[in-house]
Amino acid sequence: MANILIIYSTTDGHTIEICQEIQSILETQANIVELISIDNASDVDLAKYDKLVIGASIRYGKHNKSVLDFINRQQEILENMPSAFFSVNVVARKANKDRPDNNPYMKKFLQQVLWKPAELEVFAGKIDYQKYRFFDRQMIRLIMYITKGPTDPKSVNDFTNWEQVRNFAGVINKM
Repeated sequence: MANILIIYSTTDGHTIEICQEIQSILETQANIVELISIDNASDVDLAKYDKLVIGASIRYGKHNKSVLDFINRQQEILENMPSAFFSVNVVARKANKDRPDNNPYMKKFLQQVLWKPAELEVFAGKIDYQKYRFFDRQMIRLIMYITKGPTDPKSVNDFTNWEQVRNFAGVINKM
């Protein structure tokens, strides 16, 4: 049994859905799991946890700056505890960009931080056009058009491999 903290950064809510699935699985293994938004993580005492997981989504090619700031502030603590990081992005829907070693956003992230998590993962995200504001909907449709993705403004497209999420929860449980 471990006391595990999952910190998430989400733009439209899909990253928290992934975190909740991981939390649910970890709790069935007798772990105590706390889920906290990056917006509320600045005062968290990381020393009271046995393991840490950070999950962050991509919007317009970038992780939320607050994720990088948190990691840089907590660098020493993070290096001394079992930890994992995962990125959620729609680029990962493509077979040649769906792993930590070939996903451009994960590679960029790892160049921006000194932290070396024990475990890394990349999950394909979700496009729910109806959730987006007008500007975001149009920009994401343009990006999807260019990258040969779905462009129907009424569609919901969940590219997440949920079995991959469940497997990652197992990896976290064992670390």
